[in-house]
Amino acid sequence: MNGAESLIRTLMQGGVDTCFMNPGTSEMHFVAALDQVPQMRGVPCLFEGVVSGAADGYARMAGRPASTLFHLGPGLSNALANMHNAGRAHVPMVNIVGEHATFHRQYDAPLTSDIEAIARPYSRWLRTTAAASDVGQDCAEAIAAARTAPGRIATLILPADAAWGEGGRVAAVPASPPAPAVEQSRIDDAAIALRNGKRTAIVLGAHLTEGATLLTAAKISAVTNAKLLAPFAFTRISRGAGLPGVTRIPYVTGDAIEVLREFEQLILLGATPPAAFFGHPTRPSLLAREDCEIQTLAGIDEDCTGALAALADALHANKAEPHLQVSERPALPNGEITLAGLAATVAALLPENAIVVDESVTSGRNMMAATKGTPPHDWLVNTGGSIGIGLPMAVGAAVACPDRPVLCLEADGSGMYTLQALWTAARENLNITTVVFANRAYAILKGELAGMGGNPGPRALDMLDIGRPDIDWVSLAKSLGIPARRATSLDEFAMALRHGFMSNGPNLIEIPL
Repeated sequence: MNGAESLIRTLMQGGVDTCFMNPGTSEMHFVAALDQVPQMRGVPCLFEGVVSGAADGYARMAGRPASTLFHLGPGLSNALANMHNAGRAHVPMVNIVGEHATFHRQYDAPLTSDIEAIARPYSRWLRTTAAASDVGQDCAEAIAAARTAPGRIATLILPADAAWGEGGRVAAVPASPPAPAVEQSRIDDAAIALRNGKRTAIVLGAHLTEGATLLTAAKISAVTNAKLLAPFAFTRISRGAGLPGVTRIPYVTGDAIEVLREFEQLILLGATPPAAFFGHPTRPSLLAREDCEIQTLAGIDEDCTGALAALADALHANKAEPHLQVSERPALPNGEITLAGLAATVAALLPENAIVVDESVTSGRNMMAATKGTPPHDWLVNTGGSIGIGLPMAVGAAVACPDRPVLCLEADGSGMYTLQALWTAARENLNITTVVFANRAYAILKGELAGMGGNPGPRALDMLDIGRPDIDWVSLAKSLGIPARRATSLDEFAMALRHGFMSNGPNLIEIPL
């Protein structure tokens, strides 16, 4: 058995059965080994940013890591923006990066680079394999590192001669270390704060706004009247009728300050104090009021789930009846397209058990509020602020959950970063309905420019315009194998959205704005 085959078999033994990939010459032995291990699903992507973004979406929905395959340092470099987002989402990921054969590196071939230096800022675990006999054990340790709570990025660099060399061995994956428990004193302090009568919010970080953990938080909310908040850049929220409600802290600084103004206390679980995305000469960086008392019950690398359970015990909240969102859908609107009308249409038609991937910060700002009472669904957003995550993340979510419809709400500017994801969606016949809000501008940056004060001139505004020529998303999608249509009224949008959900395959709707 060569090193590449031992790598794939170790991945499979560790429960990693999906690999998003964009390989090159140095990774051909890995590709060839796929025929020896047909249980491993290889998902080809035309750009490495799609690979890392898809692995992020997969992990958020599957709760376990996918693997990725990149070609040397330049290939890894192309993946870094969405790897940044994945790191901020605190999801597990196992990266395999090809490297030149060890004897070839001395010749400084054109693709030679310092791969460890490129990977290090984004990898919580990093190793270069020395020989074929080490590949399996190194892979097993990478999987264990990726699974370490709350989820980490592990990067294994694979020299070509370690991949083709014989003597590979499949290794057992060791147990991941448990997250450190939170001191009892912090649990006691949080319980005291929640009983002191002050207006309090609990800010829930990654992996705490889904499943049983969210229900525990809702029971605490019910007995203490504390409000449940999530950062603007959350990893995943399970929401809809019959589920607890969680308020997302807004992106716009003024709106976030207004939401947080009422709270005298914040209790943080796997989250940091709410802060603006950027510094500003006249607006505050921290969003809570100055006299707000902030306690950290558990940091992101600590046992947040255990801390929340212990807090519920301390408050005798386990038998409480949590407040759940009631079922409500708006009437289906018609007429001219408005942002409120688009949100109402989505709310009227969103299927049960859908996965919504939202990268529509400006045009889709009303979507979460409009859909709070729709049938149960999951909502995923960009966690790291590096745009171009929406289309790839939808691919990963659809691969992880083939029985669930995926709705991708995508801005046209962000979509152009990783539009190659549409090809993967078509090739894999993924159940993704993509809605592109085509305002032909970096609208959020126009807002930022206006927020600087003064009167921006035409040259400045022109730098944020992505028209001239206008991007034809319908033609673009069709060229990549995706059925597409343009909706110019709310009636046409409703018809297209119904058709998309019923198609059980990939499709795209362009909304000119």
